[in-house]
Parts: sequence; C-alpha cells; structure tokens
Amino acid sequence: MELVGTNSNLLADALGHIQREIDAAFDAFLPMPGDTRARLVEAMRYAAIGGGKRVRPLLVAATAELYGVDRDAAVRAGCAVEAIHVYSLIHDDLPCMDDDDMRHGKPTVHKQFDDATAVLAGDCLHALAFEILADPATSGDPFVRTELIQTLATASGKDGMAGGQMMDIVAEEQDYDLHTITRLQQLKTGALLAASVEMGAILGRIAPEGRGHLRAYARDIGLAFQIADDLLDHEGDEAKAGKALRKDEGQGKQTFVSLMGADKAREQAHALVDQAIGHLGTHGSEANLLRALARFIVERDR
Repeated sequence: MELVGTNSNLLADALGHIQREIDAAFDAFLPMPGDTRARLVEAMRYAAIGGGKRVRPLLVAATAELYGVDRDAAVRAGCAVEAIHVYSLIHDDLPCMDDDDMRHGKPTVHKQFDDATAVLAGDCLHALAFEILADPATSGDPFVRTELIQTLATASGKDGMAGGQMMDIVAEEQDYDLHTITRLQQLKTGALLAASVEMGAILGRIAPEGRGHLRAYARDIGLAFQIADDLLDHEGDEAKAGKALRKDEGQGKQTFVSLMGADKAREQAHALVDQAIGHLGTHGSEANLLRALARFIVERDR
C-alpha cells in the first residue's frame, strides 16, 4: 500500500503493527470449535483475519498512546471496534443490501459460504465486540468498561452506523441534498471513526470535557474519509480497491462527487484534513501518528 505525502515510515510501521496485532487478537478470540459450529467460526475468521486497513483500531491505539494507555488494552478495544466494522461489511455485502461479490480482493462471506452463515457470522462479530469490552482484561475499571460499551453501541446503532446505512438505502428512492448527504455519512462512516478516537481517550481516563479537540479531529477526518471513498468509487482502480466500484453512480445515488464535482470534493477533503490536524495543536510530536493518519485518509488508493 503506497503512502504518499505522509510521514510514510511512521504510518507504514504503525499500520503493519496494528494489522498483525488485530489478526492475532481475532485468532485468539475465535478458536475453532470441535462441533458443528465450526462453519460459523470459520466464516467469522475468514472475514476478520487478514483483511482491511485497520484504520479504526489504529485510531484507538494512537489516541490511547497519547495518554500512556497499556497497548494490550488499546488493541483489545480496537479489536472490538473492528469486529463491529467487519460485521457491518458482511451484512452490507449481502444480496438484500449492496449485493457485492468481492471484498478485500476475495469472495464476500455469503459467496464463500452462504447467506445464512454470513448473517450469523455478522451477528456473532457484533456480539464479540461487546464481550471484549465487558471483559476486565480490557480495563480493570468498570466505569471505563461501561463508557466504552456505551460509546461503541451508540456509534453502531440507529444514531450511528446502522442509521446511516438506512439513510443510504433510502437514497436510492430520494434525491438528497449536500446537507443530508453529510448527515448520512456522519452516521454511516463517521460515527465509528469518531468512536475509535473517543474510546482511546476513555481508556486514558480523559474526562468528556477534555475530549473536545479529539471529537473535532474525528468529525473532520470522518467526513474527509467518506469524500475520499466517493472519489475512489468515482475514479479508483477496482484491482487496488479489491471490490466493485462505481455502484453509487449506477444506482443513481447522490454523493459528494455528484453534488460537488470531483475537483471541489477533493479540495474539501484536503481542507477537512488540514482542519483536523489543526485541532491537534495542543499536542506535540506524540500526535504525529494521528496527523499522518489524517493525511493518509485522503491520499490512499483503496
């Protein structure tokens, strides 16, 4: 994965490290059972291990590192966020949703297994996320565990990712304006990215009133992330993306690109990243990874 215009060594090392840690965590959380549940767990492992950029777990870990949080706790919380993300992709790919055949360069779960197994694999990854966060191994402080659970649950449900997905489904029947598209993406994509940053601060026991700059950073990168996704869908390479592109255009959905044009959308994404980095002004070099992640979000090719 080419990293252009960022502190490439720092970010490449961090991405490689978190990818290995998350794969190892899922491997440990998902041992193969010796009974007929094996097909279900195999499907969960197929979806969760060895795929994805792991941006969300890295946001958790990079934020937690600002406050000296134990790395294992941060990885566990990051794995919980990634479990929600992976479940959402499994369900998104189903015939009743986006009906996709490829994800991360390999057949989607319902294609590799079957629809019913894919539904159950997604359900179980959703449950696994909260098993991880409720475990005292993630934090010995029950108040921290409770806040982690509440934050991820809110970001996953009707007031977060799932609500945004519903708005996206309805978008096939309605013409959304820029304000509504922005709200849709703040829920569908931004909520889980924001939760990742918030959870790193929660692990660091930072009071809610002390997280305002991090929330602003997360809000801006979340919107920039989706604009970059729309640009990739509009002009990206399917071989690099590992999935079908230009589906929104084919379905007549409004996107940032269709409403703003590619050049203005790209300009807006870069402006949002500059703004996000500005919110980290009270931090020194310890926040360089968060700054590099913000740049990567708009410069990635997949």
